[in-house]
Amino acid sequence: MTQTKFRVFLILIIPISFLSAMFFYSVLENELHQQKYHPNVSQRISQRNISILLWTWPFGRSYSLAGDKCLAMYNISRCFLTDNTSAFSTADVVVFHHQEISRGVSSLPLHLHRPASQHWVWMSMEPPVNNVNLAQFNGIFNWTMSYRRDADISIPYGQTIQGGDERSFQGAPNRSCLVSWVVSRYKAHQARSGVYKSLKKYIPIEVNGRLTNKLLSDNNLLPTIAKCLFYLSFENSEVKDYISEKLWRNAFQAGAIPVVLGPSRATYEALAPPQSFIHVADYKSTADLAAYLKHVAHDRQIYESYFQWHHTHRIKTYTDWRERLCQICVKYPSLPANRVYQDLESWVNS
Repeated sequence: MTQTKFRVFLILIIPISFLSAMFFYSVLENELHQQKYHPNVSQRISQRNISILLWTWPFGRSYSLAGDKCLAMYNISRCFLTDNTSAFSTADVVVFHHQEISRGVSSLPLHLHRPASQHWVWMSMEPPVNNVNLAQFNGIFNWTMSYRRDADISIPYGQTIQGGDERSFQGAPNRSCLVSWVVSRYKAHQARSGVYKSLKKYIPIEVNGRLTNKLLSDNNLLPTIAKCLFYLSFENSEVKDYISEKLWRNAFQAGAIPVVLGPSRATYEALAPPQSFIHVADYKSTADLAAYLKHVAHDRQIYESYFQWHHTHRIKTYTDWRERLCQICVKYPSLPANRVYQDLESWVNS
């Protein structure tokens, strides 16, 4: 090659190499920028489908799982639910509801080959007193699914969300009754039973449910409670984080002020809307509590103060087991891969 031709070759090749290098570094810089400022991008790229097998439906009540329910109903992608036990060998997660496996209605598939990457979930929305025969499940489950905030997959009965929804404001001090209570599983030894028996000495309480043989249909439940100013949101157990539909549905959705008996005031303050409830533990006696309820009922300003949260917050209730199951996929990337509950009983009763 002559010197002149060599110079021409360099003039042509150098810009091409330079442009290629610039393109390469541009792509690299963009990728680093995405990882630094958008860390979920790489996670989304590598995200794969998660298959969840529900071994038995809670309390025998099933829902349709046809199609992509998590995406269609809750906008959660790459999450597929099934209740077909023949899919056991390919499921990423298998969920077992405690009530069925503890009472022998269903048994764990310990005779089947369990894939090493498969995770088993213990699920219960009941307080500890209703979760019997736990010791037999020690060393079996990887994750817990419960109303408790410290569960691996926390699935509360309800949730407080920022952002007012004044359309749901139903405060009306001219209602026809003072206090309502709906109870079906009445047991005399429970704390709520003692409070009720003492409280009714001072104020009238309209009671529905099996206790009084005044059963309410789902359609009549909230309209019946809505006739009253207050609702007794009394839990059957005063245990950690246990706040059930008695608060989220029965009181809040009916527009009644909840009088609560359950976890500590601090727990209610952390979970419920601000200034939205009256806690039994704040009063030295049921006589004092009754006197305060009468006072609130006759003071419109104080009464309406218990509904001011509607301007800044709203509530969401969880009633569909499918929505709860879909939450597993949301939590899946951050769940501990190697966890095993060697003493499940201790965790449940803690």
